[in-house]
Amino acid sequence: MEKISDRKWNRFLQSLDRRRFLTVSVAAGALTLAPRFVRADAGEPYNLGVLLPSTGAGANWSESAIKAINIAVADINSRGGFLGKHPIKIHYRDTQTKPDVTTREGRSIILDEKVRAIVGTYSSASALALQEITHEAKVLQLASISNSEKIVGENFSPYTYEFGPNTKMMSNAMVSAVAKLAKTKGWKRYMTIGQDYEWGRNIQNGFVNELKTAAPDVELLREMWFKLGESDLGSYISGIMSIKPDFVFPAIAGKDSRTFMEQGQAMGMLQTTSIVGGQITTVELQQQKDTLPRGLVGMSRCAFFAHLDEPVMQSYIKKYRDAEGQYPTDMACMNFDVVYGLEQAINRAGTIETEAAKDALKGATIDTGRGRRTFRECDNQLNVPTYIGEVHDDPEFPFPIYKRDTMIVVEAENVWGTCDEATANRKTRA
Repeated sequence: MEKISDRKWNRFLQSLDRRRFLTVSVAAGALTLAPRFVRADAGEPYNLGVLLPSTGAGANWSESAIKAINIAVADINSRGGFLGKHPIKIHYRDTQTKPDVTTREGRSIILDEKVRAIVGTYSSASALALQEITHEAKVLQLASISNSEKIVGENFSPYTYEFGPNTKMMSNAMVSAVAKLAKTKGWKRYMTIGQDYEWGRNIQNGFVNELKTAAPDVELLREMWFKLGESDLGSYISGIMSIKPDFVFPAIAGKDSRTFMEQGQAMGMLQTTSIVGGQITTVELQQQKDTLPRGLVGMSRCAFFAHLDEPVMQSYIKKYRDAEGQYPTDMACMNFDVVYGLEQAINRAGTIETEAAKDALKGATIDTGRGRRTFRECDNQLNVPTYIGEVHDDPEFPFPIYKRDTMIVVEAENVWGTCDEATANRKTRA
């Protein structure tokens, strides 16, 4: 009997260019893709795991990430694969945005599919759970969306690399912007609302603690927390409107961010307070182009419009628009960087062997859509910026972007802390 997930992935496969991929196997929640045309002198295939949700709270962010991975893999395979002779096979699993499903599927693709690297995940709680498995199995874990500072901090593994700004970097960047806004606008009172799991707690805690130092006169009135994927946020929004803080800091990402903004707008929340620092990525800018209030101050991880002169970003834009007819989202951008970053490491190593690729990434400078960026040796964190700006209509694009003349690009070196801080509470690993 065909399951719903089978039909969903069959439809997804139909959306792919059949000249690029051939279905090897499709099962409920599982997908394996291989190149349709393989050179006669091709070597051992490179098994690449992808753990991202097509269901659950992270699905809307992960959709464009999965597409970018497939586009990048198709490009590399058109050149023969890694090193021109190792065609890439993608082994996909739907994590359902759940840590227990992530660990189960992670074990499956490591043991059954013999993957050398895993791209993902969406949820930081899932990423931390997966680290225990990838470290033990000596498999590369390339964190593309999940970004708790614990991934590269206390839960550090030499097999894990972080391609986006981590939560400490993002919260510190936002603190700098909010401190300036509070001074110019006379803000004195604020609230926070966040997703009640690892990522939400982590970024909210970092923001609150740092703002105490940067703007000691600004008082936190109340914290609110809701379950990941909670569909009705009306009671929380009513609470915000009754207290009437000067601004609200939302530690919310993915589908929940859209739910919060749409329900808040419908209830009139924006008439009573300012929303500052929410994750308004290019996913939200494109998907909510008609409803997203202009003037919101948002935060983004890989804004394509900040790097329009960057040759690598230009190639990402062209590849994604040719394949999807849209501009690449933050998630597409970061996952392009993951796949092409892995290719650069393998080129340097001269082999697809995992230990050599891991060592080639250590402290490496790679070409990305955000320019040439370097992994910090002490924690494998890529020195990428955080983008903060005001949602604004731009005649160059069919959706709002950040106002480019006032957008703040906060570089990693200004907000990621010291190596001593990053390694202070690191767990001991075998």
